[in-house]
Amino acid sequence: TVPSLASLNWHLLLVLFYLICMVNGHIRYSIPEEMKKGSLVGNVAQDLGLDLKRLRSGILVVNDRIDREQLCGDVTPCSFSFEVILENPMELYQITVEITDINDHSPTFKRNSIHFEINGDSLASCITPISL
Repeated sequence: TVPSLASLNWHLLLVLFYLICMVNGHIRYSIPEEMKKGSLVGNVAQDLGLDLKRLRSGILVVNDRIDREQLCGDVTPCSFSFEVILENPMELYQITVEITDINDHSPTFKRNSIHFEINGDSLASCITPISL
């Protein structure tokens, strides 16, 4: 007999639940954009308390300069995730890296300062035009 669609959906849901439960750990790193190539993000093995015999080094580094605006645009937070899978026994770890903005596109103004006065009797909701 052909399994019903509801039965397949139920089995798929169980498999998905099993995979979610398999995640043994989750670590999150936060790094500023524009870090130099080779800069240390974190030591995955150390942060997860893993035996170094199971990994080459466990060190996560920046492979190339990261431009947050180019990678994520205006999306906040700017982050991406990936999984590390170890064998014997099989373990799944989720890693999230957040890229923080260093304000490399700060605003510029024609004048360093603008001096103006506002009457002390003005209402809090009052709009005062400023001539530049």
